[in-house]
Amino acid sequence: MADLDRRYAQDTTVGRADTTVDQGLRAYMIRVYNYMASGVAITGVVAYLVYAISFVETAAGLQPTSIGQFLFASPFMWVVIFAPLALVFYISARINSMSVGTAQTLFWVFSALMGASLASIFVVYAGESIARVFFITAAAFGALSLWGYTTTKDISGWGSFLFMGLIGIIIAMLVNLFIGSTALQFAISVIGVLVFAGLTAYDTQQIKEMYYAGDDGTVAGKKAVMGALRLYLDFINLFLLLLQLFGNRR
Repeated sequence: MADLDRRYAQDTTVGRADTTVDQGLRAYMIRVYNYMASGVAITGVVAYLVYAISFVETAAGLQPTSIGQFLFASPFMWVVIFAPLALVFYISARINSMSVGTAQTLFWVFSALMGASLASIFVVYAGESIARVFFITAAAFGALSLWGYTTTKDISGWGSFLFMGLIGIIIAMLVNLFIGSTALQFAISVIGVLVFAGLTAYDTQQIKEMYYAGDDGTVAGKKAVMGALRLYLDFINLFLLLLQLFGNRR
């Protein structure tokens, strides 16, 4: 009888530990998604505001204001384009030496810079088209991320394949800057959608696997920020590639 009581006590302790881990994991993933969603929201708001102050509608079509000329038709445009890339490299390289508050702030600054760099999509694509593709992206991203979180299949082996695909896309985009092939651009968009669809599921599973119940608040907070950054980049790139495929140009 005493042995049975001890076994029962052990099973109950294990059950409580599993419940604690599950609750901690859910809280961690919710934190990741909240950061990611806030970043996307900041990007969208900043993109529209920068567009609104940079261009005006005239009888001849959209015309840049003085601010628009400075941001998109002067050498400063290279700062607008490359500042987000520089900051994401900085965050990735210095995350271990930052406080959680600094990492969060830099993530939101990065999201705002991305918004400024993406403001020109409102010039190229109709507003209703952007909204439609955004909701398509959100639905696809949600389904893919949910699958990556819930699947029992180990998809860590996808990493090298997806990374090779990403490098191939970058090289093809650079080549297409010089040759301007619409067929190649279409192929890049289609392959890019597949790569970032895979990365969404892959990154979600990797972020889930990064969780450790023994992490203190600082380590867990930094992991959440970096996880949000990975998912944010997947979402934005998936959105832009789908916009190239299905967006209605002005």
